[in-house]
This record gives sequence, structure tokens and C-alpha cells, in this order.
Amino acid sequence: MPAQKIEMGYSDTVHDVSMDYYGKRVATVSSDTTIKIIGVSNNSASQHLATLSGHQGPVWQVSWAHPKFGSILASCSYDGRVIIWKEGHQNEWTQAHVFTDHKSSVNSIAWAPHEVGLCLACGSSDGNISVFTALSDGGWDTTRIDQAHPLGVTSISWAPFTALGALVGCGVLDPIQKLASGGCDNTVKVWKLCNGNWTMDCFPSLQMHADWVRDVAWAPNLGLPKSTIASASQDGTVVMWTMAKEGEQWEGKVLNDFKIPVWRVSWSLTGNLVAVAAGEDNVTLWKEAVDGEWQQVTIVD
Repeated sequence: MPAQKIEMGYSDTVHDVSMDYYGKRVATVSSDTTIKIIGVSNNSASQHLATLSGHQGPVWQVSWAHPKFGSILASCSYDGRVIIWKEGHQNEWTQAHVFTDHKSSVNSIAWAPHEVGLCLACGSSDGNISVFTALSDGGWDTTRIDQAHPLGVTSISWAPFTALGALVGCGVLDPIQKLASGGCDNTVKVWKLCNGNWTMDCFPSLQMHADWVRDVAWAPNLGLPKSTIASASQDGTVVMWTMAKEGEQWEGKVLNDFKIPVWRVSWSLTGNLVAVAAGEDNVTLWKEAVDGEWQQVTIVD
């Protein structure tokens, strides 16, 4: 797809952009408290489809659920709310559920791998992580990680789904559910669900950053036993954390020192490219070489 400029009509800062599963619609959020949905295509200008209003503060993140659950969005805001939006008739959205469990800004949300079910993790400035799972009766089950990062949770990312029985989890047939989180305590932590409770799965916490961890992103699984998490920090660095196989220690390696705050890291679907957004307009792509070193392959204009 050629580069395409999308006019969103915001009067304030845009904080997040999320493309749907099919690449046909983009959801964006802003400090103006709204969510806008834009239609995009290869051969025509972008088209405004809907504006969703319901938050009472800046909206930090928005995320599309897997289409097997229908047309569903989640958003989180400075107002402490997480809203689940559902599309009924085309481009007609309603608030399907509002979570008010957090007492301060909810900074990050992430849908679990679709094999797990309709399940949303949320990280908040109150230090807690909550995980909401949709039930068959229309309700939601809630589990929590209290004081995951006592100074505040900034970012959250799910591990890719592990096939049933492929690894021994809490039970032989249990899929392993894991989360990575970053926080204002400068650390990255890994969490594992076992018997309905989340427990820390890295000892000690992963510490190589000298300032807030702004983003964490778990790499897609390519069928290898290795796990990789990228973390981006206010200190200007991106660190690649790898665990050779389940149960071993995580090892950290600095990808690069950008000398400016790094806001976001994002993996390609194949897990061999990572995009890094730093400063105000610095976006670069990096690829892992055969020797394990990361090399910059392009700058995104």
C-alpha cells in the first residue's frame, strides 16, 4: 500500500492509532476525549465513518478485538475508565460495557490472543493490572494483579498463544497465558496465569532501563521455544529480552540508544522486524541478523 495521509480532524494531540484485522478501518484516539474511526483503501481518500464519545479525559489507547467476536473496540483513558464498544448496524457504535475498577488513569490495554477468548488486560497509574474476560452469559469475569508496578503501569502486552499440550503449564493441557508489563519503576515484569491467579514469572524483575518503561511488546511466536520481549524507555533505549526456552532466565540486550525518549515498539506479524517510534518524528525499522545482532534496515519518512 502506498503511503496515505489520513485527515482526522482532531483539534488536539493524537495518542494512538490502531488498524482493524482486515486493514480497512483505522481507529484513532486523542486528548479531545473522542475516538474516531476512519475508512482507508488503496485507491481512494480516507473516509470518516464514526466518532465515539464516552470518555471524560484524554484517551490513551484503542484496540480492535479479533473479528471472530464481532466488531468490537476497547479504549482506555485518563478518566480511569475502560470502555468496550460494539458495532451494531454498520458504523453505529454503542457502549457495551464500561469498567470503572481503576482509580486513576488507565494507560494501556491489550486483547489476549483470540484462542484464549474475549479477554482484555489493562494497566493503570494506580499500579494495578486488571484482566477482564467475557462470559457466555454476557457478563465479565475479573482477575487482578495488585501493585504490579506500585509507581504506575505504563504498558502491557500478551505473550503469543501456545498450542494445547505443547508446553507443560500449570496443567498438561492448559495453554500458557502470560503478560509482560512495563512501569514507572523502570522495570519490565512477566506474569503467568496459574489456577486462576496471576503470579510473577521472572525473578528478579527485568532491570536494564534507567527511566520509565514506556512500552513493552511481546514478539510473535514462530514455532521456536525462544520468547522475545522488546521494551522502550524514557531513557532513550530499546532492550530486547530473550528467554531461550520455558523456565530459563531472561537475558537483556540493548538494541540501540536513541538518545531521545522512545515511546512505542511494534513487531511485524512474522516477528523478524521491529518498528521503533522515538522523539517527535523518529520511526525506524530493525531486523535481527543471523548472528543475533539487530541492524537498522530503514527510516520511515
